[in-house]
Amino acid sequence: MHAYRTHNCGELNKSNADETVKLSGWIDRKRDHGGVLFIDLRDTHGITQCVVDEGSPLLAEVEKLRVESVITVTGVARVRPGETQNENMATGDIELYIDAIEVQGAADVIPFQVAEDDGAGEEIRLKYRYLDLRREKMQKNIRLRNDVIFSMRERMRGQGFQEFQTPILTASSPEGARDYLVPSRLHAGKFYALPQAPQQFKQLLMVSGFDKYFQIAPCFRDEDGRADRLAEFYQLDIEMSFVTQEDVFNTIQPVIAGIFEQFNDFTGTDHKVIWGEHIRYEDAMMKYGSDKPDLRNPLEIVDVTEIFARDDVEFNAFKGTIKKGGVVRAIRAPKVADQPRSFFDKLNGWAQKEGAPGLGYVLMEGGEGKGPIAKFIPAEELKQMSEIAGLEDGDAIFFVCNKEQAAAKFAGRARDAICDALPEGHVAEREKSVYKFAWIIDFPMYERDEQSGEIDFSHNPFSMPQGGMDDLENKDPEQVYAYQYDAVCNGFELCSGAIRNHRADVMEKAFSLAGYDKDVLEDKFGGMLNAFKFGAPPHGGCAFGIDRIIMLLADEPNLREVYAFVMNGQYEDQMMSAPNDITPEQLKDLHIKLNLPKEKVKAEEAA
Repeated sequence: MHAYRTHNCGELNKSNADETVKLSGWIDRKRDHGGVLFIDLRDTHGITQCVVDEGSPLLAEVEKLRVESVITVTGVARVRPGETQNENMATGDIELYIDAIEVQGAADVIPFQVAEDDGAGEEIRLKYRYLDLRREKMQKNIRLRNDVIFSMRERMRGQGFQEFQTPILTASSPEGARDYLVPSRLHAGKFYALPQAPQQFKQLLMVSGFDKYFQIAPCFRDEDGRADRLAEFYQLDIEMSFVTQEDVFNTIQPVIAGIFEQFNDFTGTDHKVIWGEHIRYEDAMMKYGSDKPDLRNPLEIVDVTEIFARDDVEFNAFKGTIKKGGVVRAIRAPKVADQPRSFFDKLNGWAQKEGAPGLGYVLMEGGEGKGPIAKFIPAEELKQMSEIAGLEDGDAIFFVCNKEQAAAKFAGRARDAICDALPEGHVAEREKSVYKFAWIIDFPMYERDEQSGEIDFSHNPFSMPQGGMDDLENKDPEQVYAYQYDAVCNGFELCSGAIRNHRADVMEKAFSLAGYDKDVLEDKFGGMLNAFKFGAPPHGGCAFGIDRIIMLLADEPNLREVYAFVMNGQYEDQMMSAPNDITPEQLKDLHIKLNLPKEKVKAEEAA
């Protein structure tokens, strides 16, 4: 017989009755029923009920064992009496009567419960992550991650893509976030950077003649943590040669849709997978107030600036902002006249917590407007507003006024807040059990910094401008659009991509408009720029965030629930004590002297 097990803990059934078997695993629970001791023995495959019978010489030994101890048990499998069978367990019709037990690893008192959720906070869960990972939910999530990545690889290879691994130690480059830097021991004063993405390398592979690249790529960005962003993350990274934007969409869309269709019932509820239309960036910001809109929310934003700018509309709270170039955005909330006053007060309070004076509205009843703003809007203007927003009796319309960018973003948040405030079963409630995708396209190539007034890239600097060199030379930079696109689903950006700029002359011009002279371009991107001078094919691609995909499939609110080992929100690994101090000898090897903040120096001196 095997040293540790003949079967796993999720395998035994009635067909194994009267067999002598051996199981190994963790003690999930112990129950004493009047001298008969029951043990739920758990491994990654499942749970088997084991029994130490009354009068057994093993009883005293087993009673001393704590939960989460690892044991090996040998005994005879028997069918449970009919009334004790558990149809909710894969092994619920059988139990193992223990004849011998061996303790493989005794457990101390555990800091939180594994067999059930006892409300342990994130900090202690991450400190003892190996215990947290024993939980059934975490085991399921990690298996989902494994299965999704396996399916991605199969689907990409099925379309003729080759898998590559690109360097982890590379050069720092301006890609929109801070780099994690690694000092070089051999080259004093110089640093490597961990890749924010394998952007340049995958483009160089296209220049090298490889037609279809993909990678399950690790990426690193030194940004502040949040629920849907980590310092280290993985993406399904792809690149293709001789393709248009539509070719990229038609290639990757079946892969991602297939993943969601394959795992759509992971949470126990079937979800529809709907890939909708292509939405221009400007339209997304206008209609939804976000470039990653949640299309399950049926509410839409309209512009009513022109109406509030009229002389006979005397609402001065908006007038002053409009005269300074501001806009008024409005969101229709259908059939809310029957909602209590608290519905409107709650939304007003939400707006105030967000830093706004409030969330003004007009309620339509009997063809007339009611509410705090209605008296300022004459009947003719109210009629036109109703036509713009599609208002009917019983509807309300909420207003946001600010400069254009700020108004768009706040209206987007208000759109979600209004939808969330609607009661269950409302005609405009957020759709359930559906993954709603869309491509956001036609991103502006550049944006102007509101503080400095300077032009910089708005997204990926390696994108091809839609009008090529002609647009760069003859248009205002803010009117230049790029072949850039995002894929969004249920309010999350899952993918970013572009048709790349494969011409050295166009790249030099594009970077010059953003303030990067040729010397900087040669220094930061010389390898790729020079490669383009030796014949580069048109190419494009994208990258889908694997972690966000799994977070959506598992219906988890936080990326840390779908990783095995992660840091907390402050990017500290309390289990491994990272980041940590290094010795003076290590600093000397790296030719580095520390210049610590005064607060840290004082704290160390006090300690």
